[in-house]
Amino acid sequence: MSAVAFLFPGQGAQFVGMGRSVLERCPKAQRLFDAAREILGFNLAEICFDGPAETLDCTNYSQPALYVCSLAALEMLQQDSPELVAQCNFTAGLSLGEYTALCFAGAISFEDGLRVVKVRGEAMQAAAEAAPSSMVSSLMLKDEQVAEVCQSAQEAGPLWIANYLCPGNTVLSGSREGCARAAELIETAGGRPIPLSVAGAFHTPIMESACAKLEAVLNSVPISPPRIPVISNVDAVAHQDPEEIREILVRQVVQPVRWEASMRSLIAEGVTQFYEIGPGKVLKGLLKRIDRKLDCQSVGDA
Repeated sequence: MSAVAFLFPGQGAQFVGMGRSVLERCPKAQRLFDAAREILGFNLAEICFDGPAETLDCTNYSQPALYVCSLAALEMLQQDSPELVAQCNFTAGLSLGEYTALCFAGAISFEDGLRVVKVRGEAMQAAAEAAPSSMVSSLMLKDEQVAEVCQSAQEAGPLWIANYLCPGNTVLSGSREGCARAAELIETAGGRPIPLSVAGAFHTPIMESACAKLEAVLNSVPISPPRIPVISNVDAVAHQDPEEIREILVRQVVQPVRWEASMRSLIAEGVTQFYEIGPGKVLKGLLKRIDRKLDCQSVGDA
């Protein structure tokens, strides 16, 4: 029998209206939004359903919103296909989605995970505001070409590779000047640059000031060994030791997301059935660029 993996989206997948259809189909998911309102101190459902987009796109709102909406979609899947949920062998999440994956795998409770995500989002937003920066996606270039672009663009300002998403899709992150220069060089090299609408340079040393706050809140909540393997963004392997998990979640904020390598790890483990649990179809699209033959179904708001 082929193995099954659940994938959870990260920041950037959010959109106004997400979660509404899931809640209509699965009223039990309301408890997640009720708990979120208590923990966060604001009406998350209202922001998810009605926006405005400018509010939802803020890091301190979008991260808890995606966490809750993805787990609401999981609740709906549990209602409709409990045998599929029980059958899942592996899980992974893109950046913020790694917390959702850890919650699904039983490593952290929904409530504690949301408390951590709240602090993570606030700390990353604060770090971005303290050091104006941005991100730019490079399409159609090979990794070695993007590395050359990054090195050359560093003359304009600090710049790093932040996300290895799939073949021909790599994200650069850093100073606004460095990203602008990188966009020019990407185009010159025959690629397509896409500036990203984000608060700042995620997954780079620019986020260093967020690490202490994240580490403190992670140390304040219990973490258990996951019941199924959770593939880490940082090194594309699964970790069982709770202390290792805490450490790697802190490192994730300032180190590149190795999503392509994570997916190839799952493929090597025999996974042929993937399910994207949560808003959007970003991860399905990335997976198709890695291996077009693989099946990935979406569960949640598209």
